[in-house]
Amino acid sequence: MCIVFIGTAEFGIPCLEALLKASECHVAGVVTQPDRPAGRRHELTPSPIKTLAMKHHLPVFQPEKIRTPTALAEIRGLAPDLIVVVAYGQILPRELLAMPRLGCVNVHASLLPRWRGASPIQAALLAGDTESGVTTMLMDEGLDTGPMLLQEGVHIEHDDNAASLHDKLAALGAELLLKTVASLAGGTLKPTPQPAAGVTYAPKIRKEDGLVDWSLPAAQLLNRLRAFTPWPGFYTFLPESHGQRLLKIWAANAEEAVPATPVAPGTVVRANKDGIRVATKEGLLAIRELQLEGSRRLTAADFLRGHPLNTGLLFRSSA
Repeated sequence: MCIVFIGTAEFGIPCLEALLKASECHVAGVVTQPDRPAGRRHELTPSPIKTLAMKHHLPVFQPEKIRTPTALAEIRGLAPDLIVVVAYGQILPRELLAMPRLGCVNVHASLLPRWRGASPIQAALLAGDTESGVTTMLMDEGLDTGPMLLQEGVHIEHDDNAASLHDKLAALGAELLLKTVASLAGGTLKPTPQPAAGVTYAPKIRKEDGLVDWSLPAAQLLNRLRAFTPWPGFYTFLPESHGQRLLKIWAANAEEAVPATPVAPGTVVRANKDGIRVATKEGLLAIRELQLEGSRRLTAADFLRGHPLNTGLLFRSSA
């Protein structure tokens, strides 16, 4: 089977690797986003998918917009039987969707129709979901609205964050993709329309979403910490008396206990080797690991040795 792979993000790497290893599949080419500036020096950097494709000497196409006549002609020239799309970052036009005889298959990191959109992994963690999964579907012109092919769930552990859940779902996605491709080739797979009930959307995550809002309950803040680790990070700011430096939180627990005397959300109520406990709207957020901007990640105990935080200190929501 001749396949064109369209993807950009790291989530698609296991899928592309699985297709390259499958004897019944021939990856004729890869379409990915153009190189983008990255890092402190803003150097042009290839996408993870491009890096893998170049390693395997695959033809790589990087159109700024995939709907241009030139881009469509390049893909058509590869004569794909099937197009596989994983975390690409652009909407595919109707002409491209109709190009391969077996259609365009998307690997999506949620149990559709829950969490359609750009950030299903983070959305599941933000909502406190206990289950996520992967859905393969035939693509249409909507946003993750196409008929479903296969679906499989995974349990979200209490200590999962966006990184660990990403890795679980990426591996599951590769397995499910190979099953989907084999069943499509054998004509044994029937697409199933997505149910109208239970539709939710996962908007794109922004850098500023990681800023801690101490007026939220501790349990909700813990969900945000899990969802925004490692990117964009979960961060607050020290007060002016401590240099207003950015403080990134890596690990914490939510505690139901409340201060004996009511204090403003964001106030440190206790800081010792067991953690830095901060008041929220409901309960305490006990910070276990943190990192001062420009420094390394530390446990609360190690951090406090060099940066003591007195009871009553108030974290800020801006620099």
